Parts: sequence; structure tokens; C-alpha cells
Amino acid sequence: MTERPVESEYAPYYHKYIALVPDGAVADTLESQIAETLALLASIGEADGDRAYAPGKWTVKEVVGHMADTERIFTYRALRAARGDDTPLPGFDENTYVPAGEFGGRTLASLADELAAVRAATVALFRNLPAPAWSRRGVANGTPFAVRAIAWIAAGHELHHRGLFRTRYLPALASGGAAAE
Repeated sequence: MTERPVESEYAPYYHKYIALVPDGAVADTLESQIAETLALLASIGEADGDRAYAPGKWTVKEVVGHMADTERIFTYRALRAARGDDTPLPGFDENTYVPAGEFGGRTLASLADELAAVRAATVALFRNLPAPAWSRRGVANGTPFAVRAIAWIAAGHELHHRGLFRTRYLPALASGGAAAE
């Protein structure tokens, strides 16, 4: 699928993610972009995994855990709609999920490995959808979406957080960063 979703296929909130994704086959983007994110995470030492860029912000480990959790939820929504299930799906509260994930008790490397595994499953799903499934619709958190929008949102969500790592986390870590609370 190379056609960018239109605004009627997703909640307005997600435009900021979709806008980050380059034109082209979104499954190719999903497959190729994870390598850069994993390389960036590998450049962050384990000791810095428990640091944030400012007090009250998520640590590096928490962001990586959030990325994996969120992508799982996005692809679950896409799977349900792609298979013709039009049952409205609930939203989720990322600010509840992150503390419950207890990501600080894990290594940054294990979280990066999990993110890579989740992305591999995401790519497999989107590479193997039949053509009609891409335009099927569902409802999540009270808002309609098209399956193809979810693929673009997942790609953009990763790019959003990679950008935050580069612009906020890496500079803060270089200067000492905030320790986990």
C-alpha cells in the first residue's frame, strides 16, 4: 500500500504522526526504519536507560516499552478491522500502561529486542493483508479509522519518538540527564 491515508480515515490527533512518514510503500517503511531506531538505542548505554530528559518525563526504557505497547495496540486494531470485525474498540491510557509495564526493571537491550520483535510482527501483518483489507474501517476510542491509516500511524509514531530521542534525550543524557524517579 503506497497511498497515504486521508484525514477522514483517522482521528485528527494522528495527523502529526502520518505527516512524518515519507511517501511510498508503508510496509517497506515499517521494515526499514526500525534499523535506525535500534541503532540509536544501541548507542545509549544501559546506565542511561533509566534517565529522562527532564524531571517527570519518561525514561529511555519507558519510552521504548511505550513504543512496543502502542504498536501492539495499533496493530491489534488494524487486524480486527482488516478481518471485518466492526466491534468498537476501547482507547487506552498510555500513562497507565507505562508504570504498569515496570520497564525500569529490564535492560534497555531487552526492550529494544522486544520492540524489534513487535515491529517484525507488524511488518508481517501489513505485508500480507489482502488488498481489500487496507480500506476496511473500524472504530477505536470512539473514532473511525481505516486499516491503512494504522500502518502509517505506526510508522509515524516510531519516527516521532526517534525524533524525541535525538532532540531531547541524547542532549540531556550528554549533560547528565534526569535520573529516574
